[in-house]
Amino acid sequence: MKQTPIKLGPLALLLTVISICLTTLAILTFTTARADLRLAEKYAQTVETRYALERQGQEFLRELSETDPADYGLMDWQRDAAGIYRIAFEQDGATLKIGFRPDREGGYSVVSWRQEKGWEEDDSLGTLWDGGF
Repeated sequence: MKQTPIKLGPLALLLTVISICLTTLAILTFTTARADLRLAEKYAQTVETRYALERQGQEFLRELSETDPADYGLMDWQRDAAGIYRIAFEQDGATLKIGFRPDREGGYSVVSWRQEKGWEEDDSLGTLWDGGF
């Protein structure tokens, strides 16, 4: 019986290319998953801060509803020319600004309710080309 030699050259090359491709895809998958996890954790912290500020604002409004409007002037709140009182709550770089005005019925009405977060430019990359000449 005559044995025919098996040529492994093309098959070995194909398996090597497949192994390299699968390794590259596995590394990309892992790094993408880690980046998604970091982004999800950052978003969770942002949502947690927002809800904490909302809770503080709602607690303030509850206390405000129990306060006599005649006592508003005794509080340490800022009042503008239109008669709107303003107060701000801050947590982890985020700020909740509430504006309210005394009502005729002895209560208050909320004029503004705004959450803001400060933004700082990231200068860690150094000087980049701005597109101009």
